[in-house]
Amino acid sequence: MKVKKFMAASMPDAMKQIRTELGKDAVILNSRVVYTGGVLGFFKKRNIEVMAALDANQESEQKPSVKPAAVPAHSDDYKGNTEDAQFSSLKTSDELIREISSLKQMMSSLASSNQAIPVHPEAIRKAQFILDEQEIDKSVQDHVLQALLEKWYLRGANAKDSEIEAWLHEELIKQIEDIPFEGISFSKKYINVAGPTGVGKTTTLAKMAAECVIKHRKKAAFITADTYRIAAIDQLKTYASILNMPLEVCYTIEDFRQAADKLKEFDVVLIDTAGRNFRNKQYVEDLKNVIDFENEMETFLVLSLTSKQKDMEEIYNQFSIIDIDKLIFTKADETSTYGSMYNIIHKYKKGAAYITNGQDVPDDILMAGPEAIVKQLMGNKK
Repeated sequence: MKVKKFMAASMPDAMKQIRTELGKDAVILNSRVVYTGGVLGFFKKRNIEVMAALDANQESEQKPSVKPAAVPAHSDDYKGNTEDAQFSSLKTSDELIREISSLKQMMSSLASSNQAIPVHPEAIRKAQFILDEQEIDKSVQDHVLQALLEKWYLRGANAKDSEIEAWLHEELIKQIEDIPFEGISFSKKYINVAGPTGVGKTTTLAKMAAECVIKHRKKAAFITADTYRIAAIDQLKTYASILNMPLEVCYTIEDFRQAADKLKEFDVVLIDTAGRNFRNKQYVEDLKNVIDFENEMETFLVLSLTSKQKDMEEIYNQFSIIDIDKLIFTKADETSTYGSMYNIIHKYKKGAAYITNGQDVPDDILMAGPEAIVKQLMGNKK
């Protein structure tokens, strides 16, 4: 593969140089604006620096063929030259692998340098636009776009938009497919739903309870430790009545243990906790004074998709003093940007159990998984 850097006053001028020296099949790897000359920082000249590449196969095809000089039909030299020519015209898979490796190293070098963000070919920029629009972390973008560029290069730069969207879908799934995703496992009796105020914990808990009772035919009960809001207890009482589930209210860890003893015949017990200011670390510490986390507990941390990613990360770190088994993302219907959900899962290697997309119980809840997460991210294009 031949790689060369070009400098011109404008992109059209640069493209003329590239076509002249590398031909119409050249691929643009990177472009940026640079300033040269000037005096004391003034009167600098604006230029476009473009790095382009040409496949060795395409390069050889563009060279004019040269008719070999006539030689004796029985000449040993002629026979040897013919064999050499035939051998050199064959491109081995090892050579192709080396070229791909070279391209990957080049892109990694560009991404880690202080240069401007690479301007990818138009076909790849459409995928980049989706990632930017969904606010996917830069580190994930770099990895995914590099994979797309390699596929695009191998495809001969002729891939359709639908193909590139399929590649993007596939690469995004690859990044998180090894992380465990599932809903309630039923491997533990107690299901604890925790999180800050206003994320919809109580409504989400009711949806999960409906799944246990209606779908899995489990004998289920409620415990609430959300004694800071009378309305929260009344709301859960309503759900408990509809689902024909008993409800116990706990103020201390002793209350919790007594409630657990009362409900020992039940298959699953769902626990609602108080929502407080997540910046107050003492709140999370207080949970340990009310709930026995050592007793067959599966904990789900609830995060709202209308929150900033920075806030989500702070919430996760505050709650990490208790064992978090899975994440639940709420209010998917109140936003069109889902990159924070993907970023949190990818960063902490913590899978999601559910995504909620409305207030209706029990309907507005989806089982999460790599496929569901990426579909949400890409607007269900796949």
